Amino acid sequence: MTSILTNTSAMVALQTMKGISANLNKTQADISTGKSVATAKDNAAVWAISKVMESDVQGFKGIADSLSVGSATLTVARNASETVTKLLTEMKGKIVASQAENVDRSKIQTDIDALTKQIESTVGAAQFNGLNLVNGSQTTVNVLSSLDRSQTGVTSSNITVDAQNLSTDAGAALTAGGGTLSAANVVTGTPVTLDGFAFQGGAGALAANDATADPADLTGLVAGDAITLNVGSVQGRYVVQKGDTADALVAGLKSSLATNGLSDSDFTLTLNAGQLEVANNTNQPVAISASATRGTGGLAGLNTIDVVNQPADALNAIEGMLQTSINAAASFGSSQKRIDIQNEFVGNLTDSLKTGIGVMVDTDMEEASARLQALQVQQQLATQALSIANQQPQGLLSLFR
Repeated sequence: MTSILTNTSAMVALQTMKGISANLNKTQADISTGKSVATAKDNAAVWAISKVMESDVQGFKGIADSLSVGSATLTVARNASETVTKLLTEMKGKIVASQAENVDRSKIQTDIDALTKQIESTVGAAQFNGLNLVNGSQTTVNVLSSLDRSQTGVTSSNITVDAQNLSTDAGAALTAGGGTLSAANVVTGTPVTLDGFAFQGGAGALAANDATADPADLTGLVAGDAITLNVGSVQGRYVVQKGDTADALVAGLKSSLATNGLSDSDFTLTLNAGQLEVANNTNQPVAISASATRGTGGLAGLNTIDVVNQPADALNAIEGMLQTSINAAASFGSSQKRIDIQNEFVGNLTDSLKTGIGVMVDTDMEEASARLQALQVQQQLATQALSIANQQPQGLLSLFR
């Protein structure tokens, strides 16, 4: 049945044209914006995922900046440590030269004092944006390194860098754990006792940066603390090493005193129930004193090096300080390498995230171009079909002629 009131063919053609026009508009929008999912209306699930990933990309950009700053800070600290190592090596050469008898030790001492000032200057200037990792002002520094997303939420991760103390600060005097001792006119048969060698943690000496070590606790020894024992005019000095026991401290002090000229037959040093006893085996009164300091600076003994009066002791001291600076430089180098690797990984990860986002929301331009051409042809055909459908009722006029 043909009706002049209801043109079914025209309605079908019109609906087809509307669908083609809608698809054509969407394709043109995809091409103009470059995104197939530009809004939540296009695909809510994909849009939501892409936005979360885009926020992570922005977060990783901040992490990359943090890693770059951390690497730059470590570069300064490492260069300072390497410079200090070079200066200490030069100083060691002069100290070795002072071991000879026919040298002017006072002039060598002048050179050593100048090198010491240069080391102090280097350590003091080794800061990046106000952060100095070698002067003892820091113990550890956290460098933001990662953004970790899981089903329970988002957390950040850090790379912890151990600061190194290459200062010459001898630190505060200890009140125990080496304690203080002073006895005048000590004669034969009158031993004096250096109060117990107490260690923080109770066993061997902890590293100064150990998690359980307390820098404010001046009643127990940790690695880096310095013990000085004066017997008459002879001075012995020992710097506590990690893992040292009381026996190691006594051995170190005895070795230092013997190296500096103390006769082991005139004076006897023994360890008795954790206490150091110093016995004067001569008939001459001798003053004995002892002290201990929190040697927070790894180069705390640098200012006390004396090649004029104690050349042998100076050689022992410089060897330990040289090892301290070498270890500091190696530690900074390892941390910087790790940060640089993480920075490279974060850059690659950011690129991967951007690629993943693009796969989900970006327009496939080749496909869109082909689809546009097809839709334009379909639109033209739909227009022609609608025109034909609209002309059908005019055919009824011939029936009434």
